[in-house]
Amino acid sequence: MSFEGYLNRNSKRMNKLVADFFKTEASPDVIRYLYGPLADYSANGGKRHRPLICELACQAVGGDPSLARSAAAAIEHFHTAALIHDDIADESTLRRGKPCMHLTQGEGLAINAGDLALSQVTGLVVNDDKLEDGIKLRILKELVDMTTRTIEGQALDIGWARDGRFDLTIQDYLHMAACKTAYYSGGTPLAVGAIIGGGSEEEIEALRSFGMAAGLAFQIQDDILNLVGKPGTAKKDYRSDITEGKRTLIAVHAIQNSEQSKELVTILSSHTTHITMLTIAVDIMQRAGSLDFARDYATGLVNNAKSELGQLLPASKSRDLLLSMADFFISRMS
Repeated sequence: MSFEGYLNRNSKRMNKLVADFFKTEASPDVIRYLYGPLADYSANGGKRHRPLICELACQAVGGDPSLARSAAAAIEHFHTAALIHDDIADESTLRRGKPCMHLTQGEGLAINAGDLALSQVTGLVVNDDKLEDGIKLRILKELVDMTTRTIEGQALDIGWARDGRFDLTIQDYLHMAACKTAYYSGGTPLAVGAIIGGGSEEEIEALRSFGMAAGLAFQIQDDILNLVGKPGTAKKDYRSDITEGKRTLIAVHAIQNSEQSKELVTILSSHTTHITMLTIAVDIMQRAGSLDFARDYATGLVNNAKSELGQLLPASKSRDLLLSMADFFISRMS
């Protein structure tokens, strides 16, 4: 089975696990203003790869994946919280083809809903009677570190935009993206799964390293898809990274290597939604070789990570699915 097939087969099960949190005896108004909108937003949840790879990592080191379910769901709730808050900070309009929550519910209720989802990052694990206390404490440390790193990455992303910073290096971008995306999209889910599964320290760190590399490649591919998709075919805003002036690997490379870097900076600073200006920006990046550079960088990350993990973990279906995950991250089209 391919990793995509694994996601397709298990996403409905994970959807139910995540949705169980929204079953509440709260008052009708609390449901109307909090649990209901958050449940609707979470239901439009993508492929659920983060919680599912947490289970896979647990199984790959010989553990019982059912023990990883609370931590897996906690990471998915963190993802939901991060997206809600990120959409507000970026003034985004669409999330997976639907209006963002701050547009349908207002910023105040959207922030509050994100805060509730964030509370489950620790709450679900603390309340899981199947996990030993020592394991809980170790998981909680991982989740706190993940949350901190993600917030640090978000601070860089927002701060650079606020201050009009384009004096950035490729290493600056890679550090920001690793913090903002790779920890919670790869490194932490795999490390937590391995901890719950009773993996050795070497296995835990190998899976963390693999997840960090794959998670960074995931973000780079996300940046590419934002630019090369077609209007109406992608579930996120088409070329919104240009409108928002995002400091992506592609943009940073083009600013450093294009003879039209000043024009590109002007477009990225203008917050334009004009299709002609968006096309000009992408053309500048294409001519600078920046899209190819990003693709090659992501492919290199994945190939190196696969080689290291394949040598360390014993052969199993779970290990092979994780290796397939890395390829999926850079070949996906949505």
